[in-house]
Formats: sequence, C-alpha cells, structure tokens
Amino acid sequence: MAPGGLIAVVTGAAQGLGRGFSEILLQNSVKVALLDANEAAGARVKEVFDKQFGSDKTLFLKCDVQSEEQLRVAFQKTKETFGQLDIVCNNAGIIDEKNWEKAVSVNLLGTVRGTYIALEHMNRHTGGQGGVVINVSSMAGLGPILSSPVYTATKHAVVGFTRAMAASSSVSGYGVRFNVLCPAFTQTDMLNALRSPERAGQFSHLVDAAQTLTEKFGILSVSEVAKSFLQLVTDETKNGEALMIHGKGSQYVSFPSL
Repeated sequence: MAPGGLIAVVTGAAQGLGRGFSEILLQNSVKVALLDANEAAGARVKEVFDKQFGSDKTLFLKCDVQSEEQLRVAFQKTKETFGQLDIVCNNAGIIDEKNWEKAVSVNLLGTVRGTYIALEHMNRHTGGQGGVVINVSSMAGLGPILSSPVYTATKHAVVGFTRAMAASSSVSGYGVRFNVLCPAFTQTDMLNALRSPERAGQFSHLVDAAQTLTEKFGILSVSEVAKSFLQLVTDETKNGEALMIHGKGSQYVSFPSL
C-alpha cells in the first residue's frame, strides 16, 4: 500500500503516540482525521500540523472513544470531508488501575467500537474499498506489568481481538487487514501514568517494579514507534501480525498455532 493520497483516522491523536502516528502519515501524503477527547490539545496539534502540511490535510474532531455515537459521527464527518477512508488507527488508551472500568472502556471497548465502525466503512461487501486497521496494544499485551493488571488485561485483549479480526476478514473477503502494534515503554504521558502511585491504585507498592522493567527494555522515542506503525500500514503482506518494538529493535511475535 503506497500511502500517498489515502485518508486516515487516528484516535487519541492530540498527543503521544497518536500525534506521532498522525505526523508520519502526513509526512507520507496521507490526510488525517485527528480524533481526541481533549479539545484544547486537539486544536493545538491541528494548528501545528496546519503550518507544516497545510490546513486541508487534517481535520480535528472532538471524540471520546467511550461513546459509540461520537465515534460514528467522527467517522462519517471524515468520509464527508475527505471522500473515503483507508487507514484507521485505534490508539486511544489510558492507565488507571483505580478507575479500572474506565480503563477497560477506553482501551478495549474503544478499540472494538473503532474497529467495527471502521469495518462498516471499509468492508468491500458493503461498498467499501478495503483498507487497514492498526490497533495499538503494548508490551503489556504480551507479558504482565505488575502494577497494572487491568491495563495488562486490556492490552492482551487488544492483541487477541485484532488477530481474530484479521482471520475473520481473510476468510470473509472483507478486503481489510488488521494488525496490532506492541511497543515497549515510550516517552509519552502514558509513561508518567505508569510511574504514578495514584494511577496504580491498590498496586501502588509495585510501581518500583514497573520502573525496573523500563530499565530492562529501555525507553523508546515516539518517532521509533511511528516508523514501525508505518511499516504495518504499508506492507500488504501483513495481516494478523503483532509487531513488538523495544530498545533493541522490532520483531514480529510468533504465537502457538491452534
């Protein structure tokens, strides 16, 4: 898939990895709908991108992925504005073991909502042109983070859900690829949340153990993760893949065959 001329939706696009994913898409001539619940941050990043790439290359839409209605409206406005939809990145996520039900709603249910709505627009059986969905998990989707069991659970679920969607799409002929990105610790506000005793709730005494993991795997830059994201977007041979990124490089994850 040559990215030039394509249209993307990125959730959680106002900062961190979402902003990085949006930027690398824009650098490759993709127009991007920037979805985020933080309207002020969204306006700021839109202003920055307008100066870099032109005001017609992005669209900011306030959207909380916990709301199916808001997601549906955002996807529809994207299609009305840009005419099509080719790439969807379900990136929005939080770490909050204290408000763990919200974490499940954002990290897992938000990803499911975004994926299903993306499929409605892209499915070749219903008039779509096909495309690719990249769901953002974490190294926590492959192994546990002691201080964040619910975050760990949601990210494991995102890996399993994405792989199942890829298999379903392949058998059903939807024309949509599904891949999942599993970065290690990245220099974003999420890293600060991981280190926060407040966000760890009843597991606050284990925050130091999480810090030990960051020392083991290193801390990635947003641009490093964005390059791997673009790889999953553009490589049409990849469907149902989980790409793990850490300080020593990246590798596709091998799972047991059933």
